[in-house]
Amino acid sequence: MTELNVDVVCLGELLVDMFPAEIGRRLAEVTAFYPKPGGAPANVAAGIARLGRRSAFIGKVGDDAFGHHLAAVLAAEAVETRGMRFDSEARTTMAFIASPDPNTNEYLFYRNPGADTRLRAEELDEALLRNCKALHFGSLSLVEEPIRSAALRAVEIVVDSGGMVSLDVNYRPTLWSSADAAYEAVMAIIGRVDLLKVNEEELRLLTGESDPSVGGMALIKMGPKLCVMTSGTEGSHFATVEGTGFVPAFPVKTVDATGCGDSFVAGLLSQLTAIEIQTTIPGVEQMQRIVSYANAVGALTAQTKGVIPALPNADAVEHFLASHHS
Repeated sequence: MTELNVDVVCLGELLVDMFPAEIGRRLAEVTAFYPKPGGAPANVAAGIARLGRRSAFIGKVGDDAFGHHLAAVLAAEAVETRGMRFDSEARTTMAFIASPDPNTNEYLFYRNPGADTRLRAEELDEALLRNCKALHFGSLSLVEEPIRSAALRAVEIVVDSGGMVSLDVNYRPTLWSSADAAYEAVMAIIGRVDLLKVNEEELRLLTGESDPSVGGMALIKMGPKLCVMTSGTEGSHFATVEGTGFVPAFPVKTVDATGCGDSFVAGLLSQLTAIEIQTTIPGVEQMQRIVSYANAVGALTAQTKGVIPALPNADAVEHFLASHHS
């Protein structure tokens, strides 16, 4: 297979998000659900492509109607899909979502097992991994085998090739046997991660700290070059070896918060892959600009229902930033 250079390879789950018909109801109270393409790493891959960078997706779906539809959706978004695999023995995973309020989501995953968990290390497209600037994945790929071994092997390939590794903790308690199990899985890999993205709950899980600056610097000491913590409608904190900072969120009317974290990560990676992060760690002032850009991507996504349909392109982000900084 010919080599293909991409900016970011996203590895992990590509699934069907079952969106609720109503906002303001818990999972058991929702009257209907509507299927939409989803999965955090796949969302990030699509977001990066929308922003004008080259992305690829590595993961497994069922050899079923949903799986082939999801592959077609990514291909239509200009995401390279040659690293996708189809499983004839497991169905494409579904995630049912409820939104008790516009900024809070509940999740119920249907996988017993789901095809996404069955990606094996020997199925990886190693050429894609050797020729990318960055690998991005989430902790859902560390929950169980064989995808855990596949994710760890992918990290090994990218690190050995001089690429950047990005991890979104993306903690989903119902998928782990315990919080301790999630903690141990992240701690086992954190020393090989360059960019770590967490939210407030995940910061407490990993460090025991609620203070973003203290917790962020504690994470930096564990190995990552950059740590970014999102705080929803408040904004985003960041930490590097050079210091910490905070970038307030843009005030927008939230229609659907689902996927805003993924689009935020897409914004971060689209900016970070434009610099040589392996040799040049962004300073505090540069990180302010990068995080502001990512905040804008998330804000634009929040104003439209769904995830992939809501992802903005680079022109929309630049126009948004110009109008809010004038």
